[in-house]
Amino acid sequence: MSQTIFLLEDDTDISRLVQYHLEAAGYTVRTYASTSNIVTDAERQPPALFLLDIMVPGGDGTEVCRRLRQHAALSTTPIIFLTAKASENDRVTGLDLGADDYITKPFATRELLARVKAVLRRFERPSTPSVIQFDAIEIDANAMQLRIKGELTTTTATEFRLLDYLARHPGRVFSRDHLLDAVWGDARFVTPRSVDVYVRRIREKIEADPETPRYLKTVRGAGYRFEMPKSA
Repeated sequence: MSQTIFLLEDDTDISRLVQYHLEAAGYTVRTYASTSNIVTDAERQPPALFLLDIMVPGGDGTEVCRRLRQHAALSTTPIIFLTAKASENDRVTGLDLGADDYITKPFATRELLARVKAVLRRFERPSTPSVIQFDAIEIDANAMQLRIKGELTTTTATEFRLLDYLARHPGRVFSRDHLLDAVWGDARFVTPRSVDVYVRRIREKIEADPETPRYLKTVRGAGYRFEMPKSA
């Protein structure tokens, strides 16, 4: 079954070009020229990926991204920004909003396809259920869900992958560069300091006191280590 991609792009020529190449690669594409219906449609038929332009009529892609990241059912769906906004500040904003990659215009269609495939591959579910439980925390890799005291806690796909990776390697110290390779792969808009942003977000969700973390520790000058309780 082909994976469905929702494309938000108001430029007709670019929209047709992207749709043509994605469909030729085997994907199903639904196109949107404005933000008005994309979230509503996604609630009815969740896509495998969102490709979002930023400057579109009726709103912008950053607001769509923000809504998706706050949506319990859609928060882990990968998002790629496809935009003419190419400054470093724009890329940082995309990261802060929870984007999984950031492609600037003009772009080569071969590169676009490669990065779409890379993001989708990064977020493939494992073939068998795999759950980590400790204290009041449950990390379900198959469902990509984090539960705290039995309650579902919203995460982005990248937040979840980073938490899951660290929790499956307790006691090991990982540098920022190692975590970038393991979790982000070949995403080109992220930097080693991007890891710090996601670690802060994860701590806010799993730690009783994020400023004095019990689980996700900073190892000064080296990186991060996940400490699993002995009872786990």
